[in-house]
Amino acid sequence: MSRLRRSRVRVGSGFRFRAGPRTDSGIVSAEYAVGTLAACGFAAVLYKVITSGPVAGALESVIGNALDAKF
Repeated sequence: MSRLRRSRVRVGSGFRFRAGPRTDSGIVSAEYAVGTLAACGFAAVLYKVITSGPVAGALESVIGNALDAKF
């Protein structure tokens, strides 16, 4: 059984209703929660990678070279 929605369609000078398949126009709260948890997990992993010794040293080197560049 499919869910139907009614939408108004302008026909001439008036409006008529038509039934069509229901579309999902957004996500529900549970999907927001899962998406938020996934984003937080990814941010934690990215933070650990960025603050690790080799990566932090490479970033400092790149920033130092950029600041010491002659224009």
